[in-house]
Amino acid sequence: MFDLFNMPRIIPNSPKDMKVLEIGVDSAMSYNEKWHSRLPITEKGNLTRNRHYIFFGAEYKDHCFASAIWTTPVANNRLSNDYVWLELRRLAIAPDAPKFTATWMLGKMKKIINSKYPEITKFISYQDTEVHKGIIYAAANWKKIGESKGTDWNKTRDRKPSQSTSNKIRWVLDIK
Repeated sequence: MFDLFNMPRIIPNSPKDMKVLEIGVDSAMSYNEKWHSRLPITEKGNLTRNRHYIFFGAEYKDHCFASAIWTTPVANNRLSNDYVWLELRRLAIAPDAPKFTATWMLGKMKKIINSKYPEITKFISYQDTEVHKGIIYAAANWKKIGESKGTDWNKTRDRKPSQSTSNKIRWVLDIK
């Protein structure tokens, strides 16, 4: 398989062979569109107009094998005011990435976020129940704190069609 600049894509044997780096929003959106199992479409303005945002790639020999998009939570108005939260909005893994890349990447990103945004105290993410089991969150010691009924966000204003209206499991990780 060939990737950037028509160079052969060399597959790492383990996630530990990769580096997690901050990448630009455009790259994160592009990888997400290519690899996300359920929610490939993102809107740049929805990602960068937040108080906090950060985008990651897992790289090996100049090739990306996973990307992540973190922002201030979409439903921040419904969360506790006692904490400063960051939401993992997307985590997209290439089909040829090594096994356990997602959970390994969660740990690496936590360390970088702690350093860059020391005010962040909790992470939140939502698992789509139709296609995922939440294994990566459980393996990374996140806590399942509830389920939200799937809904179509398009009811309140004119938006693009929803990518998923399935129920979601809400996962949280205290990082302080």
